Amino acid sequence: MDATVSAENSLLAVNCSHIPSQGRAFSSGGFFIFCKLQQPMRHNLSDVTALIRDRRSISPEQFSDRRVHKEILEEILTNGTWAPTHGMTQPWRFTAYVGEGMAVIGPKLAEWYKSFSGDKFSQAKFEKLQTRGKRVTALVAVGMVPDPNGRIKELEEIEAVACAVQNMALTATGYGIGAFWSTPSFIAQPEVRSFVGLPANGQLLGLIYFGYPAGEWPISHRKPLEYVTTWVESTEVERG
Repeated sequence: MDATVSAENSLLAVNCSHIPSQGRAFSSGGFFIFCKLQQPMRHNLSDVTALIRDRRSISPEQFSDRRVHKEILEEILTNGTWAPTHGMTQPWRFTAYVGEGMAVIGPKLAEWYKSFSGDKFSQAKFEKLQTRGKRVTALVAVGMVPDPNGRIKELEEIEAVACAVQNMALTATGYGIGAFWSTPSFIAQPEVRSFVGLPANGQLLGLIYFGYPAGEWPISHRKPLEYVTTWVESTEVERG
């Protein structure tokens, strides 16, 4: 039992979350003792924080030959569907290519790039996509289909899918799998959208590659919080 004593007020504050609620306050040895009940955590926050801060974008070129199995990808996608969604429209749509299924989309990556890159075509990038399509064992085309009743703004539907992608990336991290969200310009083409099974009113928001990294898990960093946060703690706010 942890305790702190205040001589001025003769109070003994005790961390006694294990004591029943009816025993929250009592006197002992001239001190008035009160229990500071601690709200139990629903989850281990240390583990959650570690998972979030360990997530990395790992390019397919850094993947090993180890195969990502369908059962794991199912869990990754299922967690994606638990993202927040305004109006419960659940606008995300996934087309998952795994194992031999990669032969369906793999060759198309370089082909689409060559067809739609125009004067920005790069032979090196073309060859990289050719190699990428052959070596990756799991790829998910992530799309958005808006609410048919138009109740929710398109931007909010896109934001919901982005949250789903974060859930997927975090789950992949938990499995030790790298995820790489790619948004090549050709995903805006109707031909590509149709190929992955999205309707005319849908949008293809990216291709996510999944794979086990061949080397060490990458390290990263972020700007300190004070660089990106403005705190408002009183009514006296300076306005520019």
